[in-house]
Formats: sequence, C-alpha cells, structure tokens
Amino acid sequence: MPIYEYQCQSCGHEHEALQKLGADPIVLCPACTKPELMKKISAAGFRLKGTGWYETDFKSGAKKNVASEAPSAPSTPKATSCPASGCKAD
Repeated sequence: MPIYEYQCQSCGHEHEALQKLGADPIVLCPACTKPELMKKISAAGFRLKGTGWYETDFKSGAKKNVASEAPSAPSTPKATSCPASGCKAD
C-alpha cells in the first residue's frame, strides 16, 4: 500500500497516511479536525533506473552485465545432403 501525504489548508498540519490505492482521500485534519485536508503530490519513495539490482545482483561470472552484451545470433541447423526419404546414420 502506498503512503500518501496530506496538508491541512486551515492550520498547515502535514500528515502521512498508509492507504489502499482505491481508498477515498482523507478530509478531516487530525490536528484541528476541520475538513480542510488536501492530498499533496509527491515523488515515489524509490525509482528503478539504470542497470539495477534486478539485473545484476543475482548473477555470477560473465553474466553480470547482460544489458551491455550484444545479442548473439540464433543457431541454425546445418543443411544436409540427404534426400527427403531419409539418411542412414553413420
């Protein structure tokens, strides 16, 4: 659940509340009890940017930095000179 920040328009009290995403905003100020509490717009508590833990922390050896590696070409089966009816194995 996200933490939302509120500020009272009457007394200036700032308040944080842990609420579900679909919950109605809180309007009553816990300090002055007036219905003047407004939700503030604030940044998230974290950002996923760069190479990040999700790519590098649980890998070992040469696979540490997958993002900087060039993608390898998929291997293709070798062509054979056998007829469609089949070949004998050596």
